[in-house]
Amino acid sequence: MKTRLLRDLRVGAQGLGCMGMSEFYGKTDDTESVATIHAALDGGVTLLDTADMYGPHTNEVLVGKAIADRRDQVVLATKFGIVRDPANPMARGVRGDADYIRAACEASLKRLGVDHIDLYYQHRVDPDTPIEETVGAMAELVSAGKVRHLGLSEAGAETIRRANAVHPITALQTEWSLWTRDLEDEVLPVARELGIGIVAYSPLGRGFLTGRFTSRADLPEGDMRDKFQPRFAEGNFEENVAIAERLRAMAAERGVTAGQLALAWVHSRGEDVVPIPGTKRRTYLAENLAAADLALTPEDLKALEAAVPTPAGARYFPESLSTTNR
Repeated sequence: MKTRLLRDLRVGAQGLGCMGMSEFYGKTDDTESVATIHAALDGGVTLLDTADMYGPHTNEVLVGKAIADRRDQVVLATKFGIVRDPANPMARGVRGDADYIRAACEASLKRLGVDHIDLYYQHRVDPDTPIEETVGAMAELVSAGKVRHLGLSEAGAETIRRANAVHPITALQTEWSLWTRDLEDEVLPVARELGIGIVAYSPLGRGFLTGRFTSRADLPEGDMRDKFQPRFAEGNFEENVAIAERLRAMAAERGVTAGQLALAWVHSRGEDVVPIPGTKRRTYLAENLAAADLALTPEDLKALEAAVPTPAGARYFPESLSTTNR
């Protein structure tokens, strides 16, 4: 696999999002998930993405076990900042204060079974803690050798500027796909001005752009997309299926899958962009990896963007949406 540069951190051109291996997207299978991580590393993936809130906590343990004998092949990324209530796992809070960050890092290192984290993100910006305090505490972790590079997730343009003034920010993780492009207006120009790389999560529209879902009944049992993703909600779903169908037809004309076409579009956004499609199965992993070598012409890109307009429904419901681009 080719590589790309996130500021000063070189990684494979496509990473692997590990969240769904432990939660949110139906049944899990740790054995297959570990095999998928190993297959990803064998295929040239280096950037593995997890977070302390996935599971909660169990995804870091899973990733740690999978890379125990392959640590030198991995650029390991995890996140802190979203706090879940043990009594109500669906409830969410956000913390970015220094004491919390230090404790969160120690806990992640222990769960992952490593002595350092290659890329440590603030998962969501805490409105009650100045970003200077948050990044200052993260910078102390760099000085201590516990963290190598710093990142932000879903941060707004002004927050990014203030954060980068405290310590260089290596990467901004944000949702980016053919039908989620809001970062392009304000956030992307600032990130590029400052030399910050982009790690694009949900580059397949949380699976919708693959064309796998033709009705809500196709969602696996226990899948949370219909509860947390308005685009999967009744009413919106039916409108968005038509978009996915157009994408699938275009892909068939080119002899590729809809998912590969959607991923190739994200790859085309620039050499500073690394998509991290998530999967827990080797079958889908192989399909995704092939997209890294799919070249699109300017005509292809125009046709794709015309075929995939703004979908029905926001990318999150209001409570979660309020924590993005903050």
